[in-house]
Amino acid sequence: MAVKIRLRRMGKKKAPFYRIVVADSRCKRDGRCIAEIGTYDPNVEPSVCKVNEEEAKKWLANGAQPTDVVARLFKMAGIEK
Repeated sequence: MAVKIRLRRMGKKKAPFYRIVVADSRCKRDGRCIAEIGTYDPNVEPSVCKVNEEEAKKWLANGAQPTDVVARLFKMAGIEK
């Protein structure tokens, strides 16, 4: 089972809000997730990204792969592998 850290889209039409979740790579984008570790809101200026650093580091240490966008968000938040 490949575990990914990715974004789950929430919010309204044309006003997306994302949750950063840990999920099986075979699940749908907005499907079942293993854990929620943060949020990302691109609607406000500047965009707001809140991440539970402890949880994120734990999942990265356990082998979860972040998607490209999540990796960029982690880099902005100062979370490295």
